[in-house]
Amino acid sequence: MHQNKNQNKNKHDPVLLNEVLQYLDPRPGDKYLDLTAGYGGHALIVADRIGSLKQSVLVDRDENAVKELQKIFPADTEILHTDFLSASSELKDRGRQFDVILADLGVSSPHLNEGSRGFSINNSGPLDMRMDQSQQLTAEIIVNSYNEAQLVDILRRYGEEPKARSVARAIIKARPIKTTDLLAETVKTVWPKRGKTHPATRTFQALRIAVNDELGLLEKSLPIWLELLSPGGRIAIISFHSLEDRLVKQALKQVSGNRLDADFMLLTKRPITASQTEIVHNPRARSAKLRAAAKIKRKGNLHAYSG
Repeated sequence: MHQNKNQNKNKHDPVLLNEVLQYLDPRPGDKYLDLTAGYGGHALIVADRIGSLKQSVLVDRDENAVKELQKIFPADTEILHTDFLSASSELKDRGRQFDVILADLGVSSPHLNEGSRGFSINNSGPLDMRMDQSQQLTAEIIVNSYNEAQLVDILRRYGEEPKARSVARAIIKARPIKTTDLLAETVKTVWPKRGKTHPATRTFQALRIAVNDELGLLEKSLPIWLELLSPGGRIAIISFHSLEDRLVKQALKQVSGNRLDADFMLLTKRPITASQTEIVHNPRARSAKLRAAAKIKRKGNLHAYSG
């Protein structure tokens, strides 16, 4: 069915794949919504379980990922080239509902590995960091034009950087900063002692989140995703840092629990993390956290969650 399966696998290893299949439990005929389809890692396996993606939707805001998805999947698969908030709103307006919904909020390996995209600390490239390359705001604009207070706010809020003020001042002093390696070296001057994690990791995370408004999009999208889920349907969300996980945890907690009016049942009491075996094979999985929930059947609904 999917001829480019092996070729695609080399591009990007799907994180927590077994756990995603366990909690989403895709079944033949299910309608599937992948809100961050990327290079198709999860979608290929889910498609094999449900049999067809004819009534499913794959979403990604990255042009390169969308082109790859169009090569991999049949022409009758609906692929939306937009951010997941815009896609979610459009699908809600169309009255669509899905039995299985997945959102993998991580940056895909091709983004991290290609220096030209500007996400990588280790590969030199322009300070870009845009998921959607048609948007105007880039990391270079933030790094070279935002004032100290704005930089400190971004570094603290999105990177939880303990030396945010020192890093902001070092950045301003080193301007203009045009490349990822120069930014990484600049941050290293604030953190002379280097541990296992590169000292610029928090700065790069903060800039990426700011450039792509990741937390803003997630916060607005979560309630729509819950509406898009069919009665009896399952949703799984994979986050990669505490700020995302907190939003996901709160959103699922608000609609579930031992209450008569609860519309959802939590499938994960605590976030599910990767096994040591997976981490060795795919270090990107180290910080992944999966939370899942199922929509409870109410009177008049056609389907029930069967557990």
